Amino acid sequence: MPLLGCQRWMSQHYRPLLGRSSSKVLPVLVTNQLLADYQLRLGSGRERATLVKFLQLSYQELFPEQGDFSHLPETVRRYFSRETPLWWVESADATVNAGSPIVPPPLSQPVACLWMGNAIDQLQGDRHAHIFLLYVMPEHRRRGVGSALMRHAEDWARARGDRQIGLQVFQSNRPALNLYHRLGYQTQSLWMVKSLHPQSLE
Repeated sequence: MPLLGCQRWMSQHYRPLLGRSSSKVLPVLVTNQLLADYQLRLGSGRERATLVKFLQLSYQELFPEQGDFSHLPETVRRYFSRETPLWWVESADATVNAGSPIVPPPLSQPVACLWMGNAIDQLQGDRHAHIFLLYVMPEHRRRGVGSALMRHAEDWARARGDRQIGLQVFQSNRPALNLYHRLGYQTQSLWMVKSLHPQSLE
């Protein structure tokens, strides 16, 4: 279930927030147990390469005919920061000691991710949360992981005082569109593009 707020969208909507500093520490919600079989953990700046990998998986799944996604490392370099938190979902295959909480394996490979950012409401001028990326590995879909991550994103946005949350989704991504409609998301605007490359007339 790939979702990506691509680099052009980030440049238009997120760049006004770059460089702003605030003394207010924003709350970061971290829950150990996302679902019965999955753990949620906060990502770190040392995991940029893994984030790039998940971005590539998202694009490759939606646009398999396009082989070059070399711009994605630059997207992560520009926009991944403490102001744009990242969460990983890992399988909860952990050992349980009597009387102790479940501890996720330290080197578990992520099976899903959620990357949050910020946007500006073009009507009201308010900052609000924006989902840069939500991706679930194909073998872990239809288990409630995507819905659980969406709820986590909304909880994070509410906790810092946001009045709305936004996302961008490609029209061809029907499973994601169905999920967002089911969760109450509505279309506010349409992003229209036109190719300027010469096309043969037939």
